[in-house]
Amino acid sequence: MEALKTQLEENKQKYLDELFELLRIPSVSTDPSFSDDVFEAAEFVKKKLAAAGADEVELVATKGYPIVYGEKIIDPNLPTILVYGHYDVQPADPYDLWETPPFEPEIRNDSIYARGSCDDKGQMYMHIKAFEMMMEHDTLACNVKFMIEGEEEVGSKHLSKFVEENKDKLKADVVLISDTSMVSIETPSITAGLRGLSFLEVEVTGPNKDLHSGVYGGAVANPLNVLCEMIAKLKDDDNKVAIPGFYDDVEDVSQAERDEMASVAMDDEVYKRSLNVKELRGEAGYSTIERTAIRPTLDVNGMWGGYIKEGAKTVIGAKATAKISMRLVPHQDSTKIGALFTKYFKSLAPDSVTVKVSTFHGGEPYVTPIDSTAYKAASMAIEKTFGKRPVGIRSGGSIPITALFERVLGVKSILLGFGLDSDDIHSPNEHFGLFNFYKGIETIPYFFKYFAEITQKNN
Repeated sequence: MEALKTQLEENKQKYLDELFELLRIPSVSTDPSFSDDVFEAAEFVKKKLAAAGADEVELVATKGYPIVYGEKIIDPNLPTILVYGHYDVQPADPYDLWETPPFEPEIRNDSIYARGSCDDKGQMYMHIKAFEMMMEHDTLACNVKFMIEGEEEVGSKHLSKFVEENKDKLKADVVLISDTSMVSIETPSITAGLRGLSFLEVEVTGPNKDLHSGVYGGAVANPLNVLCEMIAKLKDDDNKVAIPGFYDDVEDVSQAERDEMASVAMDDEVYKRSLNVKELRGEAGYSTIERTAIRPTLDVNGMWGGYIKEGAKTVIGAKATAKISMRLVPHQDSTKIGALFTKYFKSLAPDSVTVKVSTFHGGEPYVTPIDSTAYKAASMAIEKTFGKRPVGIRSGGSIPITALFERVLGVKSILLGFGLDSDDIHSPNEHFGLFNFYKGIETIPYFFKYFAEITQKNN
């Protein structure tokens, strides 16, 4: 393994240059105007995966963007690791809040600044480079399969069909994912759980056209006002979600696990300063780390209606719209929660308006057991490269396909992420530490090594 570390040291700039090439491709999957760029990113990943030594490398067509698949089967008797990642990225808007252009990567403060640097191009590319090093030094300890998609940021629309139709092709002992974060460089961690997601759009309609607010104001319901009033009733004074039945299936986390979470050093004052807020706000009775990991939430992600451009236009808008997401915890079901939301939200509407609720996408919560072979291997790998045993945490984010992999393929996922919560994913000035990028490449081969050893020992 020392030879791999030497190769990493000698090739740091080469690996970084390759990542920069990928980061320059604006593969925004949610915006059709970037469609050609998304396909270009897929071709780039395919090319690099083949060059690294993978066999059967192909772009699998879907009704949306292609899935990059490749594999290396060195011995059918060895365990197989299925590596999952994605090459699509979030929109970079608002562009004016970026210190440098989002698709022109730049190094500042020992970090790579670019859209997708952490989520997930940088973390996904670590696996291709780690695989390349293992191939060159003949140290690949497991069979490996790669499945890298281009629609994660839009809910993995077509991945489930591919997985269900290719169970034999994707057969593996574990799914390895690097699309999460660590507590810090000083406190390395493994994500042992993820929240699920239910994402909806609501539309409140009043009059049949925009109205003059002087002529009609006071006589006709304003959909924007009504929407605000309805949203205000979605939570109570303790910041609990007010939807009837919302908490019926919420997991009752043990005090022992809450104590484990409390052992992670988290300074609320530092947290506030990093966000430039004077006060934190959340569900009463829970700490900040608990609110963002083991409790469900409801948030408005966007609102619009009426006149929103510069200058004044005194109108009562005919429609008001909002996008609303709910992060879910075990054992909440996204479809059930979406139905409960729809019923309750419509019940809040006065007769002066009509309401439409549309479901965008959702995903189920996920927990990986900390006594599994994969978790033990990940823990040993991190301890080897970071010099300390990682802690197990739950993340507030969502990776809906983890539940899909378990349901269809019958295997658990291990979430071996190297980002940090401060990396501003989904926000302007997203970045990924150089230390984290290189440490990920160094750590992944040890996961392969320990996973093979523990699996063979158990057998």
